[in-house]
Amino acid sequence: MLLQLLAEVADEQGSAGPYVMTGNSVVPVRDWLCDALVPMGQRDSRRRSTVEAVRAELEQAKQLPADRAQAEDVIDSKVRERVRSSGRCNVSRTVSDLVRGGLLRRHYQGYRVDHENRGAQREAVYTIVPEALTVLRRRAQPGPGSRSSSARR
Repeated sequence: MLLQLLAEVADEQGSAGPYVMTGNSVVPVRDWLCDALVPMGQRDSRRRSTVEAVRAELEQAKQLPADRAQAEDVIDSKVRERVRSSGRCNVSRTVSDLVRGGLLRRHYQGYRVDHENRGAQREAVYTIVPEALTVLRRRAQPGPGSRSSSARR
């Protein structure tokens, strides 16, 4: 699924990142992948427990607004931060597996400072290997034998 998402935003050479345009904003490719994968976990019991944990923490710290709608917005924002944080780790692990499997290459782009952390103010760029990109893009397009909804009329 991660490869398919990358193929959707990749350029002609199969590179996606370091940023992806979403509406009027630009987000790092890892964050975009996390956000794109969130709907899969919406019904997950861990997601519901995260919402309840965040609610309890904010209530205990007396940081929830009195207005119910505003309180829900604050809770949703905090949950999104936590989900994105753990999602970034999951995306990185999955990408590492795909790199080891020879389906993806990764490099970093951006401002570099003298720092041991290779990601110091840099963002990831993922490049799908040409063979995998060909297969992914072929799957995204209807084949000559497939029937579209207009062909069934």
